[in-house]
Amino acid sequence: MTSNANKIIDEITRLYNRGVSKAQAENRRIGLPNVFSRNGRLIYEIPDGSIRTKKIK
Repeated sequence: MTSNANKIIDEITRLYNRGVSKAQAENRRIGLPNVFSRNGRLIYEIPDGSIRTKKIK
């Protein structure tokens, strides 16, 4: 890839990461879990910081 393409990819990645971080912080603020996948399993990060593998009701 060219240097310009790498710069564009880096900028898109930076913006994406910033957006994800803001969304996660907002979820914590309003008491919603952050949900992500690790090795094909859903992981729930509860606002108190604990991690669970079972859906929260």
